[in-house]
Amino acid sequence: MTDLAFNIGMNFSRYYQVIADKIRALAAPLTDDQIWSRPYPYGNSIGHLLLHITGNLNYYIGAQIADTGYVRNRDLEFTDQTRKSKDDLLKAFDSAMTLVQDTIAKQTATDWAAPYSAKGLEDAGNRFAVFLRCAAHMDHHVGQMMYLQKEIARQGNRGQVIGTGI
Repeated sequence: MTDLAFNIGMNFSRYYQVIADKIRALAAPLTDDQIWSRPYPYGNSIGHLLLHITGNLNYYIGAQIADTGYVRNRDLEFTDQTRKSKDDLLKAFDSAMTLVQDTIAKQTATDWAAPYSAKGLEDAGNRFAVFLRCAAHMDHHVGQMMYLQKEIARQGNRGQVIGTGI
């Protein structure tokens, strides 16, 4: 019989990979301009959501569990105007995903239950809860990305210029 810690890690790893694959698939057909476009006068671009997800993983899992020393600037995740290329955004995201997968693989039964608290997740309780919340957070933003990507495609199909204002 496989132990619980192994099953937790294996299933978290699989779920994070599924979400990451969805994000890559949503970004794939977009140009660099489209990834930064805001098809609505409110809300975020897919580029900013990628910065945010990457920052979230690097902070809550990287800095707080894997002890990477990452320092987060959450506000910049939504306001950064450097407009990195789609490839650079995805490389940073992939690096964060590798960090998450490696950190998951290192967790023991004791580690999953280890106490956890960080700014923004003061009530998390333990590492298991943090990995769960981070996965749910990613999935939430996948929904937003799906909506944005569909609207970008719809506007493009109508021959409209897609707004790129930040």
